[in-house]
Amino acid sequence: MKFLITGGCGFIGSHLAERLLADNHEVSVIDDLSTGNLENVSGIHGKKNFHLVVDTVMNEVMVSELVEESDFVFHLAAVVGVKRVMENPVDSVVINVEGTYNVLKSCARFKRKILIASTSEVYGKNERIPFGEDADIIIGSTRKKRWSYACAKAMDEFLALAYHEEKGLPVIIVRLFNTVGPRQSDRYGMVIPRFISQALSKSPLTVFGDGMQTRCFIHVADVLEALISIIGQEKAFGDVFNIGSSEEITIKDLASRIIRMTGSSSRIEFVDPGSLYKSGFEDMNRRVPDTSKIRDLIGFTTRYKTDDILRECIEGMSK
Repeated sequence: MKFLITGGCGFIGSHLAERLLADNHEVSVIDDLSTGNLENVSGIHGKKNFHLVVDTVMNEVMVSELVEESDFVFHLAAVVGVKRVMENPVDSVVINVEGTYNVLKSCARFKRKILIASTSEVYGKNERIPFGEDADIIIGSTRKKRWSYACAKAMDEFLALAYHEEKGLPVIIVRLFNTVGPRQSDRYGMVIPRFISQALSKSPLTVFGDGMQTRCFIHVADVLEALISIIGQEKAFGDVFNIGSSEEITIKDLASRIIRMTGSSSRIEFVDPGSLYKSGFEDMNRRVPDTSKIRDLIGFTTRYKTDDILRECIEGMSK
């Protein structure tokens, strides 16, 4: 098949491109390199079935050409990371919504199947754990910039499902929960690479608030297995699926574990996120997915535990 990956030079996109090429597919990538990196695709750049376009999904003409040439689209391009969302709130809304609109419009025009990567952020401040796909979305005040990303991604979902209902577009939406692994950058506020970088440099590990907020981390390889499997299921189209781990850990314990596993002399420093982001930041206490829906459909399970993920990330960032 001929696959198009938007945001294919990013952390998840580059791993997906490698996997599809290894399975003997043809892969085209479009990425504006705002958060993606050419180094991420250095191992496949120049290969016969790999095609790279450095451009933005805001370029409607280019998106249309690439979609027409493809059989299936993985739409991963987005403004990502708490740090970038807080510092670039306009892009967080405009690129995420308008870029997705351009991709959906082209897919509908050429009748191409598409998978859209959404996020666990859309659940917002909902505290009914675990989050089922039909759970209520509870978003904070518009004065809190943190929620602009959640709202933009929720609009992506509304738009995608509207295209499915009104235009018959075959679309799958997946909500990814804290995906981590090799190549993930610490530049945009991602907590595991940030903590590892701080530990390796023997700097304090900066934990927001009291560190009792919890997350469930999933290895990118487990995410890829889910993505590859789900696109082959006709029942998946027109529906929404959580992809994540059920292994919950507090951020404080995560920091302690990274210090121990790196053998670092770093200490934990509890900080007020308002001192870093000035205004508009708000956090959620717990984020745990209910993955029974995707498990029932494709037999989804996770192979990597949190310690496995940390060990691999530490090894990669130590080189």
